[in-house]
Amino acid sequence: MLSFLLLIEEKKQKKIKASGTPAEFGWVLDGVFDDAEGAGRTQAHISVFYKHSPKPNYIDNDMAKMNFGGVEENVVTREEFPVVKALEALKGETIAVLGYGVQGPGQACNLRDNGFHVIVGQRPGKTYEKAVADGWVPGETLFSLEEAAERGTVICMLLSDAAQIQCWPQIKPHLTAGKTLYFSHGFAITWSDRTGIVPPKDIDVILVAPKGSGTSLRTLFVEGRGINSSYAVYQDVSGRALDKTLAIGIGIGSGYLFETTVEREAVSDLTGERGSLMGAIQGLFAAQYEVLREHGHTPSEAFNETVEELTQSLMPLVAQRGMDWMYANCSTTAQRGALDWMGPFHDAVKPVVEKLYDEVKTGREAQRSIDSNSKPDYRVKLEAELKALRESELWQTAVTVRGLRPEGV
Repeated sequence: MLSFLLLIEEKKQKKIKASGTPAEFGWVLDGVFDDAEGAGRTQAHISVFYKHSPKPNYIDNDMAKMNFGGVEENVVTREEFPVVKALEALKGETIAVLGYGVQGPGQACNLRDNGFHVIVGQRPGKTYEKAVADGWVPGETLFSLEEAAERGTVICMLLSDAAQIQCWPQIKPHLTAGKTLYFSHGFAITWSDRTGIVPPKDIDVILVAPKGSGTSLRTLFVEGRGINSSYAVYQDVSGRALDKTLAIGIGIGSGYLFETTVEREAVSDLTGERGSLMGAIQGLFAAQYEVLREHGHTPSEAFNETVEELTQSLMPLVAQRGMDWMYANCSTTAQRGALDWMGPFHDAVKPVVEKLYDEVKTGREAQRSIDSNSKPDYRVKLEAELKALRESELWQTAVTVRGLRPEGV
């Protein structure tokens, strides 16, 4: 008699699709299971897959259509694709996380804590020592990049963009037929003419890109929350690439997953980092702080009116219910001024963003990053730039202001 695995399903009136026929895999109905082989009927809402069947494809009914400002997009949540389903989708797979720098720790630890079989590949150094401190065991779950790539069936390229270019010749030979190559940023393959990273044609290539740092990914996971991530399938050889993508996306702790393409992710990510998320906001902070200081305002006053009030009071309101909600919770004088001046700021900034987008889209910005980050003294120069930022009057004032916050706030 054929042995089979019973999986309790949360949703009713749903048929699980598989890469075979109903006679091979059975049907799922609300309250009754009918097996084409005559295994009988059982009063439960279950899915049945014979032990040696190919893994099912879960994707058909697992995507919700959500309205984003009048535009419908595909979204996958933990309700549609719970961890138990993700574990089944990657059953028997060894997830090899290559790189334990920025995204690596959060993704690797979250996957491990969710019950996936995970190993880490990392070069010797401080980062290797951090992996050991996080519980990865040399020779058991912690290996060299090459050995991890050889042992893994799902290879997660979480090295820095520059390191991916440098290490690609050592990693590529281990990407044998049937494996899966996973990225969390589309940089390497979007600009493959500049990076030299061209995946083999006989493997799946997928992407899940958390919209935040690896530190935030881990912190929110531990708190029982999650960070939003985009997902994409670049190459589907197995016919199950989307299943794997969603499974890893849920496994790393994503709050929800929204659909993109590898190129769109790469372009929007670089634009966002250089724009409102990091580059533009520092430029705006510095400009306003400088003008206030040049007109006689003290450092503490200039900092509070430029940064502290925004980060501690106003942005939490935006995060809760939007910009209009934040405006509504400020004085009428503040509201009037904000509404009057947002237009001039928009008109002044948009041409800069257009120029930035063009630099990113054409690959010129990627080339600048490659050229800079591949220099032997890159980290020395980077630290010098960060030191200058850290020691500026603006951010030295920030140290004092943070120290004056009431304890626990």
